[in-house]
Amino acid sequence: MLSRVRVWLNRTYAENVFFMDQLRRNPSDRAVEIHATHGDPDSPVLAAADTADLEPEGLSPAAYVEYALDQCARRGIDVFVPRLHQAAIVAHRADFEAVGTALLAPTPQAVAVFEDKATAYEAVRSVGVPVPPWWRVRTADELLAAVEELEAAGHKPCFKPAAGAGGVGFRVITRAPFSLAHLNGFPGPYVQLDLVVEALRRAEEPVDWLVMPRLEQPEVSVDCLTGPDNRVRLAVGRTKNGRRRGFTLHPQWLEPARLIAEGFGLHYLSNIQFRMFGDRPVLLDVNTRAAGGLHQLSLCGVNAPWAAVQLALGEDPGVVEPPFLGQDYTVVSGPRPLRPVSLPQQRVEEPEVLLPAVPMPVQAASTAEAAEAAEVLPL
Repeated sequence: MLSRVRVWLNRTYAENVFFMDQLRRNPSDRAVEIHATHGDPDSPVLAAADTADLEPEGLSPAAYVEYALDQCARRGIDVFVPRLHQAAIVAHRADFEAVGTALLAPTPQAVAVFEDKATAYEAVRSVGVPVPPWWRVRTADELLAAVEELEAAGHKPCFKPAAGAGGVGFRVITRAPFSLAHLNGFPGPYVQLDLVVEALRRAEEPVDWLVMPRLEQPEVSVDCLTGPDNRVRLAVGRTKNGRRRGFTLHPQWLEPARLIAEGFGLHYLSNIQFRMFGDRPVLLDVNTRAAGGLHQLSLCGVNAPWAAVQLALGEDPGVVEPPFLGQDYTVVSGPRPLRPVSLPQQRVEEPEVLLPAVPMPVQAASTAEAAEAAEVLPL
């Protein structure tokens, strides 16, 4: 009988509760126990795990590696899926192997290349993968020059941080003056050029942005599973066009994704995103981790998280071909349980000290006030 597999996900996205569900429902019928850590006690991944800890705050990358090694040794972790401090962790792969833990993460070289989007664009362009035109800007004058060049070519300029994930900091530049029209409906990604320039001129430190044309849909995210031998075992594109989602195996998306995954050591799970620039696909971004939407491949009869764990354990699943492509779909939110809120530890009553009588009003504190005043300890 095969022993159970112990998997740890550190501070990860809430959507990875589905990643955890798929590990437990693996086609090998293997027992899987999941450990999760997070800085937010209300993260749903903590509630979905078999065991969970709150992560200490303020650790340096080096200190976090020591914390992670201790977690792996104490918890008997077989496979660690790191997101937070991934670069520092993969640099110590041998140390994790020494405590019996396999890292489900790419090479340090791959992480270094794709941590910075400008470095990534230069690297993939050198191997023949198309990228959009882009400018790296740090000052207001550099921003204006890039915007004017893009507008002269008929493009709508946008910018995003050179390092970051999840679309944080992405904005589309407009020259339309601010008006009440911008206060109607929900907030959008558009920002006035004059406001951006003013903010940059007032800033005490330079920014580090990429300015580029706004790319068109469809957006295609290719989920890849690549072995330590640099051979791709799985590549499926997830398409996004407005609310409509679907799947594709078209070579125009998969071939450049394979080239990147195999050429740069994107071992195990990665996600490579493309959009349209004119009439051709160009690279948008590369994630050196599993995408939050990876579980959607289950609509194609594929359990990618389990295939990745098998590969990390040295149990090569071979080439994973989706038996079919699922029908188009959309994504809606749904409820997930959270961990129970524990009653905060109550203060120990101090012995009463008799003081000279002073006329003061006496009022009993409510239970809620007493709890708020009590020391709150991590769960």
